[in-house]
Order: sequence, then structure tokens, then C-alpha cells
Amino acid sequence: MEDACKSALNFFSDQQLCYADILTPPEVIARIQVAVLNFLRILTSPDPAISDLPLVARSSSNSRLSRGLVTQTSWIFLTRSFCTRSLLRPNAAKAFIRVWKVMAMCSEILGQGKRVTQRELFYKLLCDSPEYFSSQSQVNRTIQDVVALLRCSRYSLGIMASSRGLVAGRLLLQEPNQEVVDCAACGFSGHAITGDLNSIDKLMMKTDARYIIVVEKHAIYQRLVEDHVFNQIPSILITAKGYPDIATRLLLHRLSRAFPDLPILALVDCWFSYFMHFQVRKYRDGAGSLQICLQCQVVGNAS
Repeated sequence: MEDACKSALNFFSDQQLCYADILTPPEVIARIQVAVLNFLRILTSPDPAISDLPLVARSSSNSRLSRGLVTQTSWIFLTRSFCTRSLLRPNAAKAFIRVWKVMAMCSEILGQGKRVTQRELFYKLLCDSPEYFSSQSQVNRTIQDVVALLRCSRYSLGIMASSRGLVAGRLLLQEPNQEVVDCAACGFSGHAITGDLNSIDKLMMKTDARYIIVVEKHAIYQRLVEDHVFNQIPSILITAKGYPDIATRLLLHRLSRAFPDLPILALVDCWFSYFMHFQVRKYRDGAGSLQICLQCQVVGNAS
């Protein structure tokens, strides 16, 4: 269905759109190797030069929103407008080198069959190349550059979401070949949501709850869990301790698909944009970030 939607979008579009592919580790490593070979080919040609890195521009002026013709899914794409990273421009030389450093580190991580969070990647790069990486923001921007260069998602690069989310209540979770986790018996904090999006996709879930309750404030969530509110009101409690991260949104998306009859209720404070964030359907942007949100109703003010 997704392939058909993409074909339809290209057919009805007046220009070709860009999106980040979800690839296997060997496919990502192959793209990295092709990028290296192209760089070396130009460098060793009869008319040698240091080639610029063509990156899909991530500015808002280069984005397009396409709504599905058959489904309710919306997709945010980037169009064919490019920017470059050049070794020959003084203000861009380090950014140029950072792209290659991150690609090398991602290739190593994927070759080992591992995954890292963006924070873990920062510490690895800080140890390996401290002269080029002195802050987390530099790593984050370079990851976006690599995604724009290779046209694959962050998750495909071996970089997984760092989850802050917790879930508690009348929910049983089980990963393949793992023990069942009873979210009602995980203590006052509940069960920590993994940042591995692939594991969340494979979760098997069972529930006898009547509601899914999203709680913005961690303190309110913890009080509700301590009082075992999920037994008084058969429910699943979930929090991201503030603004929802990708892993928490994905779990909520899975719950809504697995249990479509359960209403999703939001307990938030007066910061209304938090609630509005859950009104979005689903989209994937050209920089490789997956945004998954749902329809829900406000049930109270947590202030």
C-alpha cells in the first residue's frame, strides 16, 4: 500500500519528491561505500578535485505536504532543492569532515549489528574526533546531513530514539522470545518504553483496559500509578515526561491499532500545543524523522 501511495504521489506531482528510505544495514553500508568511491573517483581523476557533498535542503521553503488520495495518511516531503557541504569554504570545512566521520562511525556500528542513541553517538565521536565534535548539536546537525546525503532514515543508520516514556496499567507486553511484562506489576514508575523502534513494532500486546490515558506531567503520572488508578478505572497509563518522544508516540500508535475501540484520553496542563500535537495523523519527513501522533480527547488539567 505504501509503495502504491508513493507511486501515486509521484504521478500526480509536478516535480520529483525526496523521502528517506528505510534500509537494511547492508544497504546503508553499500550507500556509504558508493559515496566514498565517488569521492575517491573524482579525487584521482585526470582533473582531480575535492567534490562537494550535495545535500537535500531542509528549509521550510523546500518542503511539500502531500495528502493521501485513498488513505488519511499525510506525508511531508522535501523537493529537489540542494545545498552543499564543501571542504574549500572555511566556514563549512569542519561540517564537511563531520559528515564523513559520522558515516564512518555509522558504518562501524551497523557492521557490528548494534544500535546507539544520538547521545551515545556523541560520546563515541567525542572520544574518536574531539577536534570536530564538541557538542551534541553538532552531532545532531551532522546526522541530518548524512540522512540528506544517503536518503535513508536515522534508524537505518543504526541511530535509535532515546525514549523517556513510561507505561503502566492493564497491559501485557511481550517481545519475541522474551518473557511477558505485566505493566501493572512494574512498581511505582511502570515499565520503561524502549527506544528501539523495531522492538516496539514487534511487541505482542494484551489488555482488558477500557481507556488509554496519556499523562503529560511525570509527577501526576507517578501519583496515578502509586494509587493504582488503573484498577479503579480499567486503563493503560502512558507518559513521555513532557513533550512526547518518537518511541512513546510509536507505542501509542501501536496501542491504537491493536485496540481500536479504546478511547485515547489526554491529561495535560494549560500548554495547549501538547494536546494539539496528538491531533496529527502520521507523516514522514524528508530528513528521516518519523512523527506518529493520534486523535485523542482532553479529560482534564494536570497543573
